[in-house]
Amino acid sequence: MAGGIRPAAAAGSFYVEDSRALASDVDRLLGSSARWTGPRPWGVVVPHAGLRYSGPVAATAYAAAAAFDADIARVVVIGPSHFVPLTGCSVPTDETPAWRTPLGEVGIDVGLRATALRSGCVADDEAHRSEHSIEVQLPFLQRALGDGFRFLPVAVGRTGAGDVAALLRRLETEADLVVVSTDLSHYEDIATARRLDRRTAEAVQSLDADAIGPSDACGVYALRGAVRFAREAGMAIRLLELRTSGDTAGDADRVVGYGAFSITPRPGVPARSVGAQGNSAAATRR
Repeated sequence: MAGGIRPAAAAGSFYVEDSRALASDVDRLLGSSARWTGPRPWGVVVPHAGLRYSGPVAATAYAAAAAFDADIARVVVIGPSHFVPLTGCSVPTDETPAWRTPLGEVGIDVGLRATALRSGCVADDEAHRSEHSIEVQLPFLQRALGDGFRFLPVAVGRTGAGDVAALLRRLETEADLVVVSTDLSHYEDIATARRLDRRTAEAVQSLDADAIGPSDACGVYALRGAVRFAREAGMAIRLLELRTSGDTAGDADRVVGYGAFSITPRPGVPARSVGAQGNSAAATRR
């Protein structure tokens, strides 16, 4: 990726390449999710496996975003760097103006990018070149929000929860939605995975970032940071769905865990985010 629009790297493996089939797949998943009746989320935590594996779980969170599509114009997506060793966080360079999926192009938000760079992120396209953890969120966002939103992809490497939380604090008044991309346990039998993932879900909901172990989630650094931020900002995290690939489309002997969560202001507790500046818009199991 030497400059220009980033092409889809996961099309044909994590999701279908045909635009009509992809739109149909995502719409079906969103349509099968329960109608969201809660407050507008500041963020969601979603898995990032192949659509047939983790799509039903991710859709439960994106249904919350879809309920507020008219109010969401600027989205931050943070996820792990699977293929490139990374310390800290990386955003695309200014030579990459947009990312492409079979559903169209999504522009990089230059304002969010500038804020991230001032907050210590580095500008480097390499960590994003083949990374699926952020890309697989775009078809959901494209179908849930429609045209016109912009986004900032943030690849998160080895870094402290406090550093990620500090980045999110800088972005909170500019972003309308933050998407945290992570899978949970990896390659355990289904009974073990369910036990481990329940423990992780309890830590997330209790806002205890330190209780999330390094092997509990592949996006552990992004997840810990979001949990730390939620605690500091007076938000609540609610579990929406918890399943494994053995529950959706795989065997039960060696599964990957998936969780979906909403991050919202606590009732009666003023949160500093969620539209603080009035922003609005008129091998694939891991």
